[in-house]
Amino acid sequence: MPSRDELLDGALRHLNADPAAPMAAVAEAIGVSRATLNRQFAGRADLVHAIGVRCLDRWEETQASAGLAAATASGDAERITACVDTMMRALARDAEDFAFALTEHSLEAFPDLVERTRALVAVEIDLLAAAQRAGVLRPDVPPAWLSHVVYGVMVAVREALRAGDIGSRAAGDLAVRTFLAGASA
Repeated sequence: MPSRDELLDGALRHLNADPAAPMAAVAEAIGVSRATLNRQFAGRADLVHAIGVRCLDRWEETQASAGLAAATASGDAERITACVDTMMRALARDAEDFAFALTEHSLEAFPDLVERTRALVAVEIDLLAAAQRAGVLRPDVPPAWLSHVVYGVMVAVREALRAGDIGSRAAGDLAVRTFLAGASA
């Protein structure tokens, strides 16, 4: 029997491709019975919530490992640039998770996930505002807009990978170059 993480991986891939898929279709796509899927997740809402938690966990881990708080507090342009680079590459690596967390509208039914998403976005916006103050990113747009651009780039990464238009090795470089060149000071 697949592990819980393997079930979540398969469900995430399928729901990114078909967001309205019922549990039976998700189970079939993963290659397990619906009963197997239901032993781990009480229903579709429980499955989507579990995927949402894992996606937000990865996003939070990305922020911590990239050092967003320290880079933001430093105000140092080089440190902030390195942090933005690291963050974008990590988000591109986890584009399926990140894009799911921001595009799966049914996650809005879970107050805990909504609150966590808002907190993670706030940390990102703080970094982007610090990048503007340090001259790394253009100052003539709101930092919240830049956060939406990050989101848009990650959705593009997810879709380009799924379509086979780019390889996973190129995703990070493309995400960083697209974001920094399009938003540079």
